[in-house]
Formats: sequence, structure tokens, C-alpha cells
Amino acid sequence: MLNIVLYEPEMPANTGNIGRTCVATGARLHLIEPLGFLINDKMLKRAGLDYWPKLDVTVYSDFEDFLMKNPDAKIYMATTKSKQKYTDVTYEENAYIMFGPESRGIPEEILLDNKETCVRIPMMPGERSLNLSNSVAIMVYEALRQQEFPGLEEEGQLHRYEW
Repeated sequence: MLNIVLYEPEMPANTGNIGRTCVATGARLHLIEPLGFLINDKMLKRAGLDYWPKLDVTVYSDFEDFLMKNPDAKIYMATTKSKQKYTDVTYEENAYIMFGPESRGIPEEILLDNKETCVRIPMMPGERSLNLSNSVAIMVYEALRQQEFPGLEEEGQLHRYEW
């Protein structure tokens, strides 16, 4: 099962959208405090719609708490600072993909300790970053594509008609 890690997320709407993506893809969500909102924030619930109660989510007091409780986690760190693209790596079945806060990203001290697993999403020169929930969706689906979409529906169905 894929694991999405949000390090000190600041915007409840992004976290709600990411929670919805996690439910739809069977991924776990890990939230590292401090959070920029309360877990029961109405914006978080609004973005997550009725998906939030289905979400497998764990909250950690800080990064050290996360590392202590997930000692064998291979963590891919999403950052605009990496030389390696997110498509250059192979995501294991239980991979952890970590994203930093919207306003500043993962601290550089953490990135430097994990250079080999830092990845970036290519963008036009001079642009700062993509929206956090969009970045998560891009990387989640790349990891799932590499794994051949385990457990996910392979085809859709029309509601009133047949293909």
C-alpha cells in the first residue's frame, strides 16, 4: 500500500483533497504536526467530502515521531530542489512519498539527509511550484502506474448506457 506523508501541511483544502485521493487509490495518509488547521476543520471536510471517514490517516507529533513509528520506511521526498525527476525512480509497493508545507517545502536539512530519494516534478523555468494536492496526485498515479494499479478498477461503466 502506498503511503503519502504531509510534513506540516498548512491548508485544509489541500489536505482534504489529498485525503480524497488517498481513499480513491487505497493509499494511507500520514500527517506530521504542527498542522496549519484542526483535523475537524470545515474546509478539510468540505474538500474531502464524504471520503474523510474512509481515510486511513495517522497523525504524528513531529518528524522524529514519524521516523520512530515507521523505522523501515523508504521515503521519497518531493521537492523542487532535486536533480532527479519523479519518473526516474521505481516506487516500491509500500513506498512513502513525502511533501512539505505549501509555503516552504521540506526543510533543506531533511532533504540533504535523503539526497538519493529526493525527486521533482519538471516545470517551466522560473516557476516556484505546483499546488500541493496536484503534486500528490501526479506522483501517486505514477507510483501506481509502475505497480500496474494494484486493486484499482481497470475500466469504468456508464450509468444509463453500455459501451
